Amino acid sequence: MQLNLDPVLMINLALCIVILVMGIWEYTKSKSLLPLYIGIAFGLFSVSHLVTLLGMAVAFSGGIIMIRLLAYVLVIFALYQVIARKKSA
Repeated sequence: MQLNLDPVLMINLALCIVILVMGIWEYTKSKSLLPLYIGIAFGLFSVSHLVTLLGMAVAFSGGIIMIRLLAYVLVIFALYQVIARKKSA
């Protein structure tokens, strides 16, 4: 395992963790699932960034693809929920 200290990946990891914490924080205050979904999605993105920073991206490329796909689907689902609410209102 060889560390990949790419500054872009490190910034992405840090920002993903901030968004995760903010999503959880807003969920605890409002009990709205949308910020939680978005926070979890960015938490998943942070896992993929961490795996890449730890130099394990090649060994876990299939897993990284699945994690990122799940994260994108979660964001799409959250945005769909917002759109669906606005149409019904």
